[in-house]
Amino acid sequence: MPFKFIHITDTHLANPGLKLYGLDPRTRLDAAIADVNKHQADAAFAVVTGDLTHWGEPESYANFAEAMSALKVPYIAMVGNHDKRVACLDGLKAAPRDPNGFVQGTRTTEHGLFVFLDTLDETSHAGEMCAKRFDWLAKTLSAAPADQPFVVFMHHPPFPVGVHAMDEIALKQSAEFAAVIAPYRARIRHLFFGHVHRPIFGSYGKIPFSTLRGTNHQVWFELDANAADHLASHEPPAYGVVLIDDDNLVVHSHDFLDTSLRFPFDPPAGVDGRDYALNFPAR
Repeated sequence: MPFKFIHITDTHLANPGLKLYGLDPRTRLDAAIADVNKHQADAAFAVVTGDLTHWGEPESYANFAEAMSALKVPYIAMVGNHDKRVACLDGLKAAPRDPNGFVQGTRTTEHGLFVFLDTLDETSHAGEMCAKRFDWLAKTLSAAPADQPFVVFMHHPPFPVGVHAMDEIALKQSAEFAAVIAPYRARIRHLFFGHVHRPIFGSYGKIPFSTLRGTNHQVWFELDANAADHLASHEPPAYGVVLIDDDNLVVHSHDFLDTSLRFPFDPPAGVDGRDYALNFPAR
C-alpha cells in the first residue's frame, strides 16, 4: 500500500459561531474532518498549509484546535497571511517551531524529509521569507543525507500562477527561494502550497506542485490582469489525498461536500445497457 497523507488548506476559521463571506468555516472544516475520518483514516497524518484563521485571534485558534481534535490522524499546522505567529504557536501544539520562533519544521517519513516553511509577513498579505528563515531552510536541506528526497510545504507560491490578483501577493523573495533550493531541485519530489484557493497543478521548473480549494470560500478563476474586481466564490471546498510510493506521487482533490448523483455504470439485471445509459432517469 502506498504511503498516504491529507492536504488541507485555507480553513479561515473565525471565532465560534461567526460566518465568513456567508459561510460557516467551522461547520465546513468539521465536514472535511468527518469525511477524512470516515474514508481516509488510514492516512499517516494531515498537513494544513496556512490561513488556519481569518483574523488571528486566540479564540479562533482555540476554535481551530477544537475542530481538529476530532481528526483521527495527527496533523501539522502551518501559518499563512491571515494568521498571527505568536497566537498560533501559543494555541496549537501541532504548529512546528524553529530555533528563531518561526513556524517551521520537518518530519521524516519513509518517502523523504517533509519540510514545512513559514512565509508569513504580518504587515502584508504577500509572502515573506527573511534571512533567518532562508538560513534555516538552507541548513535543513544541506544536513539531510545525500540520497534523501524532500517534500516541501509552504503557504504562498514562490512563482506566479496566472491569477493576477493572487500573483501580486505571492512570495516576494521568489528569486532568493529559487537560489536556496537550486542545489536540491532534483531531490524535491513535490511542492505543496495554499493561499490561492484554486485547484492548480503543474511544475515549478522541474518540481511538480499542487494546490487546492480551501475549506470555506474560494478565489474565482480570473486570468485577466485588467479585470475590475478580485472576486471570491462559493465554489465547492476540497481537501487533498496524497499517495506516495518509491516511484510515484499522486494527488487527489476531493470535493467532500459534493452531493451529486452516484450510480453504477452497469445496468441492473434485465435492463438493456444502451437504454440504461441513454434513458437514465433525471434527478
